[in-house]
Amino acid sequence: MQERTTNRPLVLTALVLAMFMSAIESTIVATAMPSIAAELGGFALYSWVFSSFLLMQAVSIPIFGKLSDLLGRKPVFIAGVLVFLAGSVLCGFARSMPLLVAFRFLQGIGAGAVQPITVTLVGDLYTLEERGRVQGYISSVWGVSAIVGPLVGGLIVHSVGWPWIFWMNLPLGLASIALITIHLHEGLERERAQVDYPGAALLLVTVGSLMLALTQASAWDAEVVIALLVTSALAFVLFIRQERRAPDPLMHVELWADPLIRYANVATLTSGIMMIGVITFLPTFVQGVLGGSALLAGFTLSMMIVGWPLASFIAGQLILRAGVRRLARAGGVAGLAGALLIALLAGRGALGAGAGSFVLGVGLGLLSTTFVVAIQTSVPWKQRGVATASNMLMRIVGAALGAAMFGGVLNWRMARYLERNGLEGRVSLESIQELMGEAAPRAATLSADVLALLRGGLAESLHLVFWAIVATAVVTLFAAFRVPEMEREPDPDAAAGAGGS
Repeated sequence: MQERTTNRPLVLTALVLAMFMSAIESTIVATAMPSIAAELGGFALYSWVFSSFLLMQAVSIPIFGKLSDLLGRKPVFIAGVLVFLAGSVLCGFARSMPLLVAFRFLQGIGAGAVQPITVTLVGDLYTLEERGRVQGYISSVWGVSAIVGPLVGGLIVHSVGWPWIFWMNLPLGLASIALITIHLHEGLERERAQVDYPGAALLLVTVGSLMLALTQASAWDAEVVIALLVTSALAFVLFIRQERRAPDPLMHVELWADPLIRYANVATLTSGIMMIGVITFLPTFVQGVLGGSALLAGFTLSMMIVGWPLASFIAGQLILRAGVRRLARAGGVAGLAGALLIALLAGRGALGAGAGSFVLGVGLGLLSTTFVVAIQTSVPWKQRGVATASNMLMRIVGAALGAAMFGGVLNWRMARYLERNGLEGRVSLESIQELMGEAAPRAATLSADVLALLRGGLAESLHLVFWAIVATAVVTLFAAFRVPEMEREPDPDAAAGAGGS
């Protein structure tokens, strides 16, 4: 009944538009952030523009997945897009960094509905034989949006101003809602599920407390930071306990007993940390240290996302012949090589930064596709959804932690640099904004000597961030080398279960 009344091509168009809108958000905002910081100030909250979005996305993804079982995909999808659009409009009107961070929280909640329900609807509407091809369309959206995002972000900032990087979501989101409303017709029967709200609250406390401790370590008293770390650890223990006894948990802890899932998820977590570190701070380096434009910053960042879909395509073609273990190890090696190139060559110009960005993207593409296919193949069909969701959650949590951790490293190193050079009290972290933005050299209120010192401090601090990314790449490589080969063949009942939507 559903497939006779639902216009699948137009619904797929709606899903592609919504996924593009959500996927492009990270790279397009990263490209515009130096110019946003130059206008709004609040550089100490720079990383929270990313962390707030990712934190709420991480917590809301499993919640919206369960709500779609209770209420249906259609109303939850539409509600999520509306929340995302509301956050986007408000972000464009923000006139201070704290307000922008607050509105990004709202935007992240909406994004947490778009991504899981898009993947779920593809599973609902298409048979197993069709699903691989259609999921390929959805996956390609990430590659296209990531390539287009930095370049479009640079053009928008240069031509019409940064608020439009948020307002451009309106036509995409409204078109998606219209197509879903008119052309998606769901059946009436729904599988009952219980949403694990205590688990979601504990996950929020765990990740949020840790992010606060990492980002504010250089600004707050040691006692406060330690208290936050203890709170995060205690909430994590309670979260694991809750997940073990919840009838319908956010995360199925027993899946982690499988070495493939365990090490793949660890490598996914750390690769998420690496990814957000480059997305967040490579444009800042290009503009604030090298003096490049927002367009040039977008170019260097887009090189990572050129490498990502190319490597993902290659991994998809080779995984059965080369095996999971070889591809995972190749991805770990490429990720470490890319991180080293950025740390060693970024200071020599945008070309070196772009080369490192590309190689790192190759590593991330190999790892992401290999792990998703391996995890989905190594579990029974009835566990495939939760196993895939756990991997998605690890990437988002890693990105949220990475934005907070590297932001804390940058703030700490800059504070020590200002103190060491006698600038403490004379300038603050907010003064870094005078190094960025299209009009930064003309609008500077500090002397040329002070600006030169600030540029040196930003270069020193960002180089420390890049070496922290290298250290994370080493952990990723270790986890990738521990990933075993797939042992279980696909569940023979998968096709029957998947085709019953």
